[in-house]
Amino acid sequence: MKLSRFQMQDLVTHIFSEWKKQGLVIFKEDESKVYDRAMTALKDHQNDIQNFENEVRKMVDDLERKTPGGFDRHKMYLLVRQRLAKEKKVIL
Repeated sequence: MKLSRFQMQDLVTHIFSEWKKQGLVIFKEDESKVYDRAMTALKDHQNDIQNFENEVRKMVDDLERKTPGGFDRHKMYLLVRQRLAKEKKVIL
């Protein structure tokens, strides 16, 4: 699921707030620096997921071109996605 910038900001703010409220974290750095790093990590993760999904689509497209008579694209997408996730050790 793709998150908007606002949703990512809200998520990080909420997590930080809960951690501080429960006494789970004490920031050794300025909180804004940690916030920026968390946002960067979320964006990078989202880009990784998008690249993974693009790779799956490309593989399904290649299979579709090579397979005469066609197949159920949705089922094949799920199968390829699951197999690739297992190979790359991606948690879906």
